[in-house]
Amino acid sequence: MANKSNKKLDQPSDEELKETLKAAKETELENEKNQPTSEEEKLKEEVSSLKDQLLRSIADQENLRKRAEREKIDMAKYAITNFAKDLITIADTFERALSSVSEKDLLDNPTAKALTDGIRLTETELLRVLERVGVKKNEPTIGDKFDPNFHQAMFELDHEDIPKGHIAQVMQIGYTHHNRLLRPAMVGISKGKEKT
Repeated sequence: MANKSNKKLDQPSDEELKETLKAAKETELENEKNQPTSEEEKLKEEVSSLKDQLLRSIADQENLRKRAEREKIDMAKYAITNFAKDLITIADTFERALSSVSEKDLLDNPTAKALTDGIRLTETELLRVLERVGVKKNEPTIGDKFDPNFHQAMFELDHEDIPKGHIAQVMQIGYTHHNRLLRPAMVGISKGKEKT
């Protein structure tokens, strides 16, 4: 009988089995309830990630649109740069033509005076048209400080009255187009007083 009682102790009763099964089912149900929550969290993370990607994509598209708009404006603004460079050589030719005629020749010859007046008017109109499209003269004066952004040094010379690094002579005026350099002014720079 001792054997029968030991067997009864080793084997669970029907009630214990029912309770164990019930507990296992409850645990399984709980796990199933928890599992969709982790799936929900995964879905929420995925939605958040996709939303972030979408916002970044929209921001990139907006930046690209703005950059394209800026480039379009710059292209329209600076499209005539090469043409303007060609026209400023014509303005230089007018200036040289006017400087080649002396005041005495103008007084002695009325035809030369009329021709010179016509060249001066044409030069003035050309410069007015250039200015209307954003091209401006850069005319340094003697004594101005040398600025490598707008001037090109052609030579240095000794000059007592002009400090070192300042413009001592202007060879050719420069031009800018909407504050961009078209052509630098060609200048001579003072070395200062000559050392003896």
